[in-house]
Amino acid sequence: MEQNKKMVSEITSMQDDFAKWYTDIVKKAELVEYSSIRGFMVIRPYGYAIWENIQKAFDTRFKETGHENVYMPMLIPESLLEKEKDHVEGFAPEVAWVTHGGSEKLHERLCIRPTSETLFCEHYANIIHSWRDLPKLYNQWCSVVRWEKTTRPFLRSCEFLWQEGHTIHATAEEAQEETLRMLHIYAEICENVLAIPVVKGKKTEKEKFAGAIDTYTIEAMMHDGKALQSGTTHYFGDGFAKAFGIEYTDKNNKLINPHQTSWGVSTRLIGGIIMTHGDDNGLVLPPKIAPTQVVIIPVAAHKAGVLEKAGELLASLQAAGFRAKLDDSDNSPGWKFAEYEMKGVPLRLEIGPRDIENNQCVLVSRVTGEKTVVPLENLTAETGKALDSIQSALYQKALKNRQDHTYTASTYEELTAVSAETSGFYKTAFCGSRDCEDKVKDDLGLSTRCMPLDEDAPDGAVCAVCGKPATTEIYFGRAY
Repeated sequence: MEQNKKMVSEITSMQDDFAKWYTDIVKKAELVEYSSIRGFMVIRPYGYAIWENIQKAFDTRFKETGHENVYMPMLIPESLLEKEKDHVEGFAPEVAWVTHGGSEKLHERLCIRPTSETLFCEHYANIIHSWRDLPKLYNQWCSVVRWEKTTRPFLRSCEFLWQEGHTIHATAEEAQEETLRMLHIYAEICENVLAIPVVKGKKTEKEKFAGAIDTYTIEAMMHDGKALQSGTTHYFGDGFAKAFGIEYTDKNNKLINPHQTSWGVSTRLIGGIIMTHGDDNGLVLPPKIAPTQVVIIPVAAHKAGVLEKAGELLASLQAAGFRAKLDDSDNSPGWKFAEYEMKGVPLRLEIGPRDIENNQCVLVSRVTGEKTVVPLENLTAETGKALDSIQSALYQKALKNRQDHTYTASTYEELTAVSAETSGFYKTAFCGSRDCEDKVKDDLGLSTRCMPLDEDAPDGAVCAVCGKPATTEIYFGRAY
C-alpha cells in the first residue's frame, strides 16, 4: 500500500488549505488543465464525462416538461445588447468584445455572449405574432464568456459551459409559474442526482439578475461552510418584450406584450460536487453521475483464469446497465486502488484466484471503505444496492453538514458574534432594506443568499439588523 499512501499524499488536506485541496483534486483527478489564456480551461475527458452525465439528467427533465433545445449565435451586436438598459449595465463590466473581422475593423462592436436574453428577444420578435404562437419553451446548451477578475476552475471562469432556458408566455401568471417550476426542477436534480441538498429561495433586489423582476436561487453549502449559488431562475415580466417590440394579437384581437423567463445551471456544479462530497483522498462522485460506477481490479492478474473471470463480470455488469470498467493494466493493485479512489469511483470490485475458487468477489465502497464479500450469482443485485446506499449516504452526509452549520440569530449582536466564530448559513428575520443588507456586507463580510420560499417572518418578528418589523426570513453567508 506504499503507492496508495504516496498518491494520497499529493492532495493537500482540506483542513490545512481548502483552496489548495480543491485545486489539487481538480488537477490530480484529471478534470481540468489550464490553457494559455487566464480563466479559460481545458475540460479533460473525465471532467467532461461528468458534465455529460449532469447534462443528460437536466436535458431529460427539460424535455419531459415540454422544452425544446435551440441554438443562438455566440455574437451579439452592441446595439442589440443596449436595448434593455438594466441588462446591459449589469453585464457591461464582464463583456468581451470582437472589434475586427479578419484584418478589417467592424463598423459595430460584437459582444461574445455573456448570456442570450437579447438574442432570444430578437428571435421572438420575428416569430411571435398571435396567441397561437405561445408559449415558447426553449433551452440552449452552449458556452458563454464573462471576463472575470479572479478565476478558479469550474467555480468562476471566463468561459464556462451551461444551459440557459428562455421561455415566453401569454400571461404573467404563466411566466411566474414557469420560473418556480424550473427552480423546483433544479432543486430536484441537485438533491436526487447530485446528492447536494439545497435551500430554495428568492434573491433580494440587490442580488437579482440584471433586468429581472424576480430572481430565485438554489443555494448549497460546501464542506467549508461557504455557499455556492447552484442555479437561478428569473421572471422578467414584459420589460424585455417592450424593449424589443415583441407583441402578439390575443383572442380579442388586441396587441399584448408577452412575459418572459430565463434560467440556468453551469459547469460550476462540478465544483459543487467536489466541495460537497470530496475528501482528503480525492473526488467522491455520486453514483448517478459518476462516469464509472464500478471499477474491476483483478488481483494476481497473472494467474490463470483471473482476467477471464474479470472480463465476464464486466460484461455482466454492463449488460445490467451499470457503467463499469475493467483495469487490466500492468499497474499494481495498490496503485489502482489509490487511482480510482482519487477519481471518486463509487464502487471497487476486487477479484482474485481465491475469490474465483469460492465463486465470490469483494465490493469496496468509496464512501465508507467497507468491504463486502458478494456471491457472484448475486453480483448485479448487490451492486445496485451498494450504489443506492452510496448515493443516499452522500446526500445525508451533506445534509447533516448543512444542518450542523446553519445558525439562527435574532439580533445584530448575535449575528456578529456567531459569524465571527463559525462558517455557515446564518438565518435571521429581515426587513428587506438595502441599507441593512449593505451593513451586513460591509461590517461582517456576509452576503444575502436568499429569502427561503414559503417562510415569512413570524408575527411580531423584527429585523436582526435594524430592529424594524420584519417581512421575511433570510439566509446570510459567505459564498464562492
